[in-house]
Amino acid sequence: MKKVSLSGSLRENVGKKDAKRVRREGNIPCVIYGGEKQIHFAVEELAFDKLIFTPDVYEINLTIDDKEYKAILQDVQYHPVTDKVLHADFLEVIDGKPVIVGVPVHLIGDSIGVLRGGKMIQKMHKLRVKGLITDIPEFIDVDIAKVNIGGSVKIREIELDKMSILDPLNSVIVRVKAARTVEEVEEDEDEDEEGEGSGEEGGDAPAETPAE
Repeated sequence: MKKVSLSGSLRENVGKKDAKRVRREGNIPCVIYGGEKQIHFAVEELAFDKLIFTPDVYEINLTIDDKEYKAILQDVQYHPVTDKVLHADFLEVIDGKPVIVGVPVHLIGDSIGVLRGGKMIQKMHKLRVKGLITDIPEFIDVDIAKVNIGGSVKIREIELDKMSILDPLNSVIVRVKAARTVEEVEEDEDEDEEGEGSGEEGGDAPAETPAE
């Protein structure tokens, strides 16, 4: 797992009023839990961007007023209209204690179904795994080379060492469906064949010549 450093400052007061003040100053109210006690602190908004505007998951070396913690970003709350970050939760990483992390999916190989004209649809971009932080990879490889049109890869087909996947085993990670243009061509060909068959059996009766 990639690592990144982040600095924060302790919050003297906790509450909605103080949280608004923190945001006005260009910072994000945060909390870290999972250790001996919860710690409320603030992080500069610009420094926080590198954690959320990326598909990567980081092990964070968090420094709060000269005290260091190992942590992972657990949850982020956004404003419903502006999408600005309102609050962030961090989980302190304790040596020997498993953590739950959403790990990005990395598709490898060229799908035989796509090569035949199918359309690749990725249903899941991250998988929730549980394990020691030292065993969690940067991403999970999913081989799609043998996925044909109509085929898929489900979670039950993924094998991981020293970790367990928490998402439902029947969940589809990626699938290949027939492209719409291919389906339309096949339908047109079927209709043409039916029309030709009708003609061979006699087709439409010739129009009568009107009496003069």
